[in-house]
Amino acid sequence: MIAIRRAEDRGHADHGWLNTYHSFSFADYYDPAHMGFRSLRVINEDRVQPGQGFGTHPHRDMEIISYVLEGGLQHRDSMGNGSVIRPGEVQRMSAGTGVTHSEFNASRVELVHFLQIWLYPARNGIVPGYEQKAMDRNDLAGRLRLIASQDGRDGSVTIHTDASLYAGVFNRGMKGELPLPRGRHAWVQIARGKARVNGHELKAGDGVAMSDVPAVLVEGLDACEVLVFDLA
Repeated sequence: MIAIRRAEDRGHADHGWLNTYHSFSFADYYDPAHMGFRSLRVINEDRVQPGQGFGTHPHRDMEIISYVLEGGLQHRDSMGNGSVIRPGEVQRMSAGTGVTHSEFNASRVELVHFLQIWLYPARNGIVPGYEQKAMDRNDLAGRLRLIASQDGRDGSVTIHTDASLYAGVFNRGMKGELPLPRGRHAWVQIARGKARVNGHELKAGDGVAMSDVPAVLVEGLDACEVLVFDLA
């Protein structure tokens, strides 16, 4: 099964300070046909104006990943963490029993463009946690590199759910492959550029749900950045 979610079919809201697209139902956007995929609940593509952002607000029982494409995202939370996330870094926040945080554009002049991703945890009520790691961009070139996993292997951040997240940067003609064991599922999100995924041409903002396929096959059609979720 391969089901494509086109960028133009996503939910959209422009609040002036925030221009956001929702791959799945979120906030005022509700589509019962798109409530998530497996444990993947949210993929929001956000562009936040300089100096603007999300004020302090609560979360619980969710694994939250921020992946910055352009600019810098200023993070603060009730666990005492404060940092700026930039391209080439991945941040994980486990909301667990409850946490509050804020996310602001760290710049007064430049836009910040990022993906915010939510996954359901394997169990509720865990102790909240935070992790941020830098990824060598050379490690993403022409391959799918693990950036988040349940066991934190290969230098990835640790997420408390049966899922693995891979990222890759491909130029035209570059190819990457991720074997998908029987019973596993995949979601592929094109963060930017154009790629061919298992024979289907996709552009920035497109996503595709995949089940009962032996592998995810990615080929760059131009300079592109791709996220692949391996899901139970």
